[in-house]
Amino acid sequence: MTAEPQHTWPVPPPDGYTVDDLFALPDLPPHTELIDGSLVFVSPQRMFHMATLYLLESGLRRMAPDHYLVGREMTVVLGPRNAPEPDLFVVRREAKRDQRQTRFDAADVVLAVEVVSPDSEARDRDTKPRRYAEAGIEHFWLVEMAGEKDHPAVHTYELDPVTKAYGLTGIHHERLKLTVPFTIDIDLTEVDHL
Repeated sequence: MTAEPQHTWPVPPPDGYTVDDLFALPDLPPHTELIDGSLVFVSPQRMFHMATLYLLESGLRRMAPDHYLVGREMTVVLGPRNAPEPDLFVVRREAKRDQRQTRFDAADVVLAVEVVSPDSEARDRDTKPRRYAEAGIEHFWLVEMAGEKDHPAVHTYELDPVTKAYGLTGIHHERLKLTVPFTIDIDLTEVDHL
């Protein structure tokens, strides 16, 4: 008879985890996020998620001006109890210090992108956008699977400096064509070929 593997899960502190805890706890699963003081583990993703990330990332990399850097799934520190990993992000190039860097600060992020997954709908649609807006990230995209062909629908938002909340600037189904934060033109139907 073989014994079941024993897992020792960290016990959260009474006031929740902090960013310092996130980077100090040993053996956390890859892509663990800190949301409102709680550790959030990422579950396996669907093909839609992977293909959409690839399509948007490659498009953003082609079109981003030299003073921006496009990245994916890296920690962005929003405050002492919030350090999510946006699926994609655009930061100011000077925010990259070296190859050992493990995080960016919210002040360096120009765009945060979340692709909705079944296990993260509430976080992607509600919690993360509110936290990104509170931290002052100017642009946010929420991407969902839509239509008969399961293509990405990209909901684009811009931060209102008065309310510190996002306002919807458009919903893009077949083509993502924008002028902010820089000129972007991505054929969303290309997801079929990935």
